[in-house]
Amino acid sequence: MATFKNMEEAREYFKEDRFATLNGIRLDELTETKSVCSVTLEDKHKNANGGIMGGVMFTLADFAFATLSNNIHMPTVAQQVSINYLSAPKGDRLIATSYVKKNGRSSIIINVDVADDTGRDIAQFIGTGFKL
Repeated sequence: MATFKNMEEAREYFKEDRFATLNGIRLDELTETKSVCSVTLEDKHKNANGGIMGGVMFTLADFAFATLSNNIHMPTVAQQVSINYLSAPKGDRLIATSYVKKNGRSSIIINVDVADDTGRDIAQFIGTGFKL
């Protein structure tokens, strides 16, 4: 059974994830099996070379991981995560789609695919959460 009754309740709870939300990351969709989060890219997201900082992609994927894992079991905290950066974004938005790979008694594994709004694969994130 989901932790949150509806999107408004989930958005209200996750607005306290200030690093993500103050950087423009938003929760777009949340079910018991999937979360979709996005960010519109701005100058503040760029590195010294003019590209998008890896931390933007990581934070977006981490937020998608957090929203899904805590909708399944609250509280869940990240125990181990990894990210592979695949391509530089070419579009104006990044979209992270998370889904459950394994939901165990005390841990959960969630995969997150990050793409830009042109459909380009940007990053792949795998997170293991510990259910407290």
